[in-house]
Amino acid sequence: MGKSLTYKIIENHLLSGNLKAGSPITLKVNQTLTQDSTGTMVYLELMAMDIDKVKTDLSVAYIDHNMLQSGFENADDHEFIKTSANKYGIIFSKPGGGICHQVHLEKFSKPGIVLIGSDSHTPTSGAMAALAIGAGGVDVAVAMANGYYNLNMPKVYNVVLSGKLKNGCNGKDVILEILKRLSVKGGTGYVMEYSGDGIKNLSVTDRATICNMGAELGATSSIFPSDENTKEYLKRQGREEDFLPLCADFDAHYDEVIHIDLDKLNPLVAKPHLPDNVADVSEIKGLKVDQICIGSCTNSSYSDMMKVAKILDGKKVNENVSLTISPGSANILRILSENGALSKMIASGARILESGCGPCIGMGQSPKSNAVSLRTFNRNFKGRSGTMNADVYLVSPEVAAFSAINGYVTEPDKNFNLTIKEPDSYGKTDSYLVYPDGKNNEIVMGPNIKPYPVGKELSEKIEKKVVFKAGDNITTDDICPSNAKLLPLRSNIPELSKYAFTTKIDDFKQRCEKNNGGIIVAGENYGQGSSREHAALLPLYLGIKVVIAKSFARIHKQNLINSGIIPLTFKNEDDYDKINEFDTLVLNNLLEGVKNSEELTLYNESKNENYTLLLNASQRDREILKVGGYLTYEKNQGGKNA
Repeated sequence: MGKSLTYKIIENHLLSGNLKAGSPITLKVNQTLTQDSTGTMVYLELMAMDIDKVKTDLSVAYIDHNMLQSGFENADDHEFIKTSANKYGIIFSKPGGGICHQVHLEKFSKPGIVLIGSDSHTPTSGAMAALAIGAGGVDVAVAMANGYYNLNMPKVYNVVLSGKLKNGCNGKDVILEILKRLSVKGGTGYVMEYSGDGIKNLSVTDRATICNMGAELGATSSIFPSDENTKEYLKRQGREEDFLPLCADFDAHYDEVIHIDLDKLNPLVAKPHLPDNVADVSEIKGLKVDQICIGSCTNSSYSDMMKVAKILDGKKVNENVSLTISPGSANILRILSENGALSKMIASGARILESGCGPCIGMGQSPKSNAVSLRTFNRNFKGRSGTMNADVYLVSPEVAAFSAINGYVTEPDKNFNLTIKEPDSYGKTDSYLVYPDGKNNEIVMGPNIKPYPVGKELSEKIEKKVVFKAGDNITTDDICPSNAKLLPLRSNIPELSKYAFTTKIDDFKQRCEKNNGGIIVAGENYGQGSSREHAALLPLYLGIKVVIAKSFARIHKQNLINSGIIPLTFKNEDDYDKINEFDTLVLNNLLEGVKNSEELTLYNESKNENYTLLLNASQRDREILKVGGYLTYEKNQGGKNA
């Protein structure tokens, strides 16, 4: 039986482990990327590891999230990352250079590599046939320091595409259809691998949109073959030498298969407040819109921007709509300015933002109270926009642009020609890239940058109250909110901890302080969303040592382990209903249990009941929990894993 593309790349990069689904493996890492929202923690961790230079082929530090410099904090973070990059041999991408995933696709991604990034949307580079995986900061720091990444061998989900998208449809509609069918946890434990005759009809940037939002499925990664479309894209980027044809064997084995007929897709929308709450745009057409934001790492490519300019050409944005447009990279913005597309956008009444994440991460452009906001982004979690009572809908750029003109949700005009001619060459805009010169190894740290919190060695017994009982699909935005006010605090865990869980309750920090820490109990898919390890570090700082849930999102579960917090699941999910907030829970014989047992016994002292919990963790993960976190584990190993 043949091999999937995913299997081939993993096999080619395997340093240790068994290629059996669920088994721990270690992969050689070729490239890493970080962004500033998570990057300060990564470079603090890298400092703690006391290395000289990174061991990857290439590492890039992007500034694309915290770009509103309303105080000194963000600028200090940028300087810290810049000086760290120079010391360790990392390329630095200045503010304004573009969104990390779009720029990496343009300039650095290659077929067949393993890329690890401290951002959950790193799989965008799967459009280039790279095995690109989002991870927590400490995993990325270890990848840079030692050149490897540990994970469980994923299963492979084959998405077979046939046909061709209709005029007015977008790669966004493909991934929304998959989310509709599989849900926000349907890809957990899988790499989504695309095949079929339909892929030849998808551009690299449409593929990037699909891979980008594969993160919303909970998938480990997403990947397309490297074909003639890949070669043409690299040629236009001036990187034809990086092309390598790659695909699965014709008789490749897959764990699951789903078929999508592109011909049958209609424009889709994800309604509030989850990316899998998907319906046809026709079902909400006519809905009055207050704000529209076009851009983000999901839909900010050259072709997306040009389609928007074409729709807006000669038209006027509705007087009741605020339209913002964020091109994905400085290079795309340059081309738009040179070919006249930018002037068409401005003439329509659109607001042009610099190339960055901006509104997608809550960094500005919060909608008004009770607003309806259409966004071409990847997440519409409640409050992520910065306005708790706003309704955010996820749509394609085509739907967004037509709706901006009319002032209400509008389906794309089927007779409007949206064909875009790509330029023969995208040219280069490299002025935003700073390459390490090795001349100055001084790292500059501002006063807002506080030490990385380190977990303590595991004790024999934990007896704590349930300080918060959460429901299903708790996001990392719930645990560690993101907005223009809070993003500058990403380097300051003590200050940021005041806002933990504030999208759900107002007094989480006070509960932890009153009870000397505690235990969190949650429902399904706990920790879905971004890769931010802050969602583990804030609870760690506040004294949380255990989280008990029905199930965990992949990256967050690993971040908990890396921070020294034990992630446990219910053997019997009905036991979740038996536990109340502020019940006193007891875990005995923890050292032996974490070291050797799949099952642990939880005693509810308040109810005089016992429940069975499961610890699904590798032996390495168990050692990490025992010593109190990944950094301590790596330090104790003394580089033996390199």
